[in-house]
Amino acid sequence: MDKTIYFIRHGETEYNKLGIVQGSGVDSELNNTGKQQAEAFYNFYKNENFELIIASALQRTHQTIAPFLQNVSVPFEKTPLINEINWGIHEGQKYQPGMRDSYREMIQQWSIGNFDASLEKGESARSLSGRLQTFLEQLVIRPEKRILVCTHGRTLRCMMCLVTGQHLRAMESYKHHNTGLYKAHFQSGQFSVELENDIRHLEAFRMI
Repeated sequence: MDKTIYFIRHGETEYNKLGIVQGSGVDSELNNTGKQQAEAFYNFYKNENFELIIASALQRTHQTIAPFLQNVSVPFEKTPLINEINWGIHEGQKYQPGMRDSYREMIQQWSIGNFDASLEKGESARSLSGRLQTFLEQLVIRPEKRILVCTHGRTLRCMMCLVTGQHLRAMESYKHHNTGLYKAHFQSGQFSVELENDIRHLEAFRMI
């Protein structure tokens, strides 16, 4: 069934601001800037008449889409399928030189096709893409035609590779500002992307 899907990243958290790794194991809240970003997104897109809103199982995504649920009865679902990748022992830690080295080595491994590489006790790109593929397969057969999906930075990068049919090596080419929007259409069994990391809502409310 044809549909339009709005994929956004959650608003800013204090961990984002301080450079602390979150991932799926840190259930942080939005800070004041993040809440303002969420309000800006809502005010810009409140007339889109979403038929369904889906968020990850982590509260920073729930808080981002909360303004849409205040005054109207929009079906809302949570799913761990679109949680952030698990960054293993790095989660909850502020970036240090050794952590950067480990991260860069993992990204290098992904760039040469080793998608089983992960940080210590963390999740691989192959695992992440597997659960996102399951999510997309479930999403496209749903009856709703206009859907808002709120997720996370690395998850969004991987999701866009799957949506556009690109190799997972292309993940690093996708930017993901807090509440940045990727607007996609699903028609005749194929996805197309209309907007990439769109932040006009932040510009409109002078937040960037």
